Amino acid sequence: MSASAVSAFQGGSLQTVPVHDGQPGSEWWRSSVIYQIYPRSFRDLRGDGVGDLPGITAEIPALADLAIDAIWLSPFYRSPQKDAGYDVADYCSVDPIFGTLEDFDALVAKAHEYGIKVIVDLVPNHCSDRHPLFQAALAAEPGSPEREMFIFRDGTGENGENPPNNWESHFGGPAWTRVTNPDGTPGQWYLHLFDTSQPDFNWDNPAVREEFERILRFWLDRGVGGFRVDVAHALIKKSGLPDWGGKADGASSEGFPGYDAPMFGQPGIHDIFRSWRKLLDEYDGDRVLCAEANVDPLDRLTDWVRSDEMQQAFNFAYLTHPWSPEKLREIIDSSLRAFDKVGAPTTWVLSNHDVVRHVSRFGLEANNLRSGDGIGPNDTQPHYQLGAARARAATMLMLALPGGVYLYQGEELGLPDHTLMPDEYRQDPTYHRTAGVRVGRDGSRVPLPWRVNEPSFGFSSTGKTWLPQPGYWGRHSRDIQRRDEFSTLNMYRMALEIRRELALGAGSLAWWPEHDAEGLVAFVNGNVLVAMNMGDNPIQLPELPVLAMSSASAMEGTKIRPNSTVWLRLP
Repeated sequence: MSASAVSAFQGGSLQTVPVHDGQPGSEWWRSSVIYQIYPRSFRDLRGDGVGDLPGITAEIPALADLAIDAIWLSPFYRSPQKDAGYDVADYCSVDPIFGTLEDFDALVAKAHEYGIKVIVDLVPNHCSDRHPLFQAALAAEPGSPEREMFIFRDGTGENGENPPNNWESHFGGPAWTRVTNPDGTPGQWYLHLFDTSQPDFNWDNPAVREEFERILRFWLDRGVGGFRVDVAHALIKKSGLPDWGGKADGASSEGFPGYDAPMFGQPGIHDIFRSWRKLLDEYDGDRVLCAEANVDPLDRLTDWVRSDEMQQAFNFAYLTHPWSPEKLREIIDSSLRAFDKVGAPTTWVLSNHDVVRHVSRFGLEANNLRSGDGIGPNDTQPHYQLGAARARAATMLMLALPGGVYLYQGEELGLPDHTLMPDEYRQDPTYHRTAGVRVGRDGSRVPLPWRVNEPSFGFSSTGKTWLPQPGYWGRHSRDIQRRDEFSTLNMYRMALEIRRELALGAGSLAWWPEHDAEGLVAFVNGNVLVAMNMGDNPIQLPELPVLAMSSASAMEGTKIRPNSTVWLRLP
């Protein structure tokens, strides 16, 4: 049934409100399910407490069991690891803590055996201060070709003692650091939108563009399926680097709309991505680019996925949606309409390594979390049972939406954040740069539990973990859940298999009914009626065969219970 159809059932009719009729094109990325792996925390085969590439390779069969299309690897490049690998010292190597290039090749080969593509994380906005190019810049004179690879400027004030402008770092504090000249005198300042150890590249310099085209080809030649592009909105800065009165992350504040932020979303950035798209199109297999572009409004974000640029962009509005039926319907509706205008698929995601896991987020009565921050021992603690029920329901709804889906490792186990982690274990630079005012993102990056009766729940043979696991995580272990018919893991397996079988990712969407019951979010995709109850009372649904439920108790006769989702088969 198309989105504009009216379907008959049991002598009645199912009136739908069309939004999305599907898209032309059969490329895999239009309806893909991509599973994000944070290598440090996935699986450790060497016993040093840090996950590694061989550990990922060993678990490819477990990932294939989820009916995914690709895995996305967070950075595994050589790095001082001051920001968990997002401070890259060599883009064409593997950090020894994760393994070798031969280990990477073996991982790609194993994934391809199971029909899984490998997407790597590209970090083009900044590198590590240990990168040879930045070390050469520090040793060179102002105005030299070496310094022109980065954004160096003279300071303001009588003796250049003040930063060139008032920009702030994402991680807290100023976005500028002053260097010391070889003779010991104060020198120029360099820009770093993130940590001081992560200098921003100067993308106005053709030499920077040539360097990254070399990097892209290096990994494409090794068989990768594409790139997730970190901070894709920040590469080009506004000419003159003017002061900014808005928030440090470029978001809106009173009198300063986010689209005016001089460090983000500049028009010239799209020429870079057009050149990358041409480069990827030289390779077979529909290689992809996905933008981590934190840009609003949605109509602006779709500029990143026009037909000659990237294939996908993260939908941050969906990632951070509150537990509100009105807000959720609005985000889904506006996302589909906006991306349809440029012929690109919408993406849907509920968790990643930079945000609080959605089990914990939905367990808070008020969704007042700051971007890039977590929940600590001194914060209000989430209600786990409430969060888990809502997370399962939200996941079931998401997996029935047309477009691409991103999953974050461990969400299929129903993992919450480690919200009680002692401060002495925290490694996120956000925590240290703000002197603990912001606890950072470590709570969502804790090593996974695999087997309940083994050291560190099977993550590492020695029991070591680079971040501590909560003691109760044993009940979330994959081996226990695999045997439990009603576990979160088996709910994911069931929903993902049905999604693939019925091609829901390539399907349509029509609202049903638009505003019929308080708390209900319901739509039709093909021959499936998807309904989620975000309210406080059971809601009557048509008497139709049940395809899938978010929990064994989701239905009360023909009524859907609160905090539940069901998929019903239409005639």
